[in-house]
Amino acid sequence: MPRARRTEPTTPQAKLNAAIKSARDIMRKDAGLNGDLDRIPQLAWLLFLRAFDALEQRRELTEREYRPAIEEPYRWRDWAADPVAGRTGTELLDFVNGKLLPYLRELTGAGQHDPRDTLAAVFKETYNRMLSGYLLRDVVNKVNEVNFNSSDDIHTMAHLYESMLREVRDAAGDSGEFYTPRPVIRFVAQQVDPRLGETVLDPACGTGGFLVEAYEHVAPGVETVEQRRELRANLRGIEKKPLPYLLGMMNLVLHGIEQPAIVRDNALAHPVTQIRAADRVNVVLTNPPFGGEEEKAIQTNFPESTRTAETALLFLQVIERVLKSRGRCGMIVPNSLLFGDGVAARVKERLLRECNLHTIVRLPPGVFAPYTDIPTNLLFFEKTGRTRDVWFYELPPPEGRKKYSKTRPISFEEFADCRGWWGRSIREERVETEWAWRVPIGEIEARGYNLDLKNPTREDLAHRPPSELVAELVQAEHEMLGALEEISEELDVFAGDGNRARGWVTTKLDDVMRLDLDEVAVEPNRTYPNVGVLSFGRGLFEKPPIDGAATSASRLYRIRAGQLIYSRLFAFEGAYAAVEPRFDGFFVSNEFPTFTLDETRIDIGFLAGYLRTPAVWEELAKGSKGLGLRRQRVHPETLLAHTISLPPLHEQRTIRLLLEKIDAIAVQHEKAASRIGALGVSALNSAFNG
Repeated sequence: MPRARRTEPTTPQAKLNAAIKSARDIMRKDAGLNGDLDRIPQLAWLLFLRAFDALEQRRELTEREYRPAIEEPYRWRDWAADPVAGRTGTELLDFVNGKLLPYLRELTGAGQHDPRDTLAAVFKETYNRMLSGYLLRDVVNKVNEVNFNSSDDIHTMAHLYESMLREVRDAAGDSGEFYTPRPVIRFVAQQVDPRLGETVLDPACGTGGFLVEAYEHVAPGVETVEQRRELRANLRGIEKKPLPYLLGMMNLVLHGIEQPAIVRDNALAHPVTQIRAADRVNVVLTNPPFGGEEEKAIQTNFPESTRTAETALLFLQVIERVLKSRGRCGMIVPNSLLFGDGVAARVKERLLRECNLHTIVRLPPGVFAPYTDIPTNLLFFEKTGRTRDVWFYELPPPEGRKKYSKTRPISFEEFADCRGWWGRSIREERVETEWAWRVPIGEIEARGYNLDLKNPTREDLAHRPPSELVAELVQAEHEMLGALEEISEELDVFAGDGNRARGWVTTKLDDVMRLDLDEVAVEPNRTYPNVGVLSFGRGLFEKPPIDGAATSASRLYRIRAGQLIYSRLFAFEGAYAAVEPRFDGFFVSNEFPTFTLDETRIDIGFLAGYLRTPAVWEELAKGSKGLGLRRQRVHPETLLAHTISLPPLHEQRTIRLLLEKIDAIAVQHEKAASRIGALGVSALNSAFNG
């Protein structure tokens, strides 16, 4: 029987995957490595040196006065790059163990953010654990196949590396920290919305997930080399353990942050009453360890009344004090922090007095599977004065399931409804829904600062008599059927191929609207009301105001009611909206182009509805440039060049009203679905509890 021919990888991503897999397979043969907890850190520091040398070579070519941080013969190119003439066997082991690693540990920088200090910190507790110099040579040769001079390879390597980080956490078991799912990190970062010029801190940064997401969130708005340098310098991390520290440094380097400002330290090891002005930051994004215990010496860094061994409570105290005035935080906490009394209640009392705890998102079970089944929550607060009320949002589990799992994890798309609700404003404009409710501060104080509050809507439905729920469902069904019958004829009118025969006109958008930017110079003694655009056609939402003295932007753009606005970065997922009268006079950055329409030819509501169509998003994104679909910006000229079929103006207005009716029916349907979900529990309660 003929031997099957092995297929060689052809794409850059496949080649990169194959090289990394081969390196890991080689390491499995070495007696000094026991499992992924040994193999992945070993591969990580080799990849780190390979990536760092590529960065050094680029800087040597582009910066005339640049002095390499690693000198001969310790550069990767000196001892590792030649697969034939390079060191191997005992000679390679002696060089790596006796010369290379000691040299890297003893490097000393000449100033702030000197890469030599970074290298010394990374390799302070890094060791070569391979016993065979020949196998080490083979691994080095595989690492050489990774092309860190290609932006595509670096991008692919970054994603591959993140998958390796998850494996480290899996291998660590109970001794490892919890891996924070990337969709959760992305949601927290987007809602807190770090901006250029703001300092961002993760005081328990682990492998750097929050810092990477903050970088990717802000980077699309960067326009100059100086701004990019400022962005990188403003991302700060603190990590206590050596392994996550090494992996985090590598993670940030792979994402383009050449000199990560991550400190190898314990964020709890310094008195909270002695935090300096220079230590304060604008934004904190973090998932601090919880369920752990800190030693007595660490606890003495906190006021006597709030000393505890529970790490989550200690981190909350540090975060509240390290935030600047008007600073913002998004963090993950366990349920125990919400309902805890004693020290926990005193910590929460201070938080609610010093900060505006505006939102708690209650996550479904299994988000952190398989590491823990502990229920978790997302806290969002601002240092803008005491809390007046707290909004809760209960994120429902996936349809048809009770919880998430390792094989079926949470996705970013499952935050879409929460993002849409959030956008109605952190302050006055939010509304209570099936999943969202508001609790005044007085009620929280009366409960002894217990924040473990259940969804009152869900509880009431489950305990109401089944006959009432059935009656409401029957009535709701009649109302929905009546509304659907009303719009069915209207839908038929606009269906089919006869539209153009009735006067529909095909034109480009630049024939019926124009780019209209009202540029305003930023004044340091003024604050500017700020908005963003929600994805999936969900409209505008109010963001924290822009402080003219704190922002790095020199100009903003004022928007007006009746304009069309969109997010260049998130146009691929339908971030288009009509500016409502309540947002007239608000401000945006240049990431949000605005257009004035010819109202004699096109209706703003019709156009906004048209731009809610996924096929349109995809078409516009195809004509745009970017690194992957998520990062494709749709530029104004691309939108203006788009071709659209326009019905007569009176028909456009009819279509707009039709869309509004459909939206109203969708809301009614969601309410009915919640009653159906509660009906089974209601029937059981009635049967067994009388």
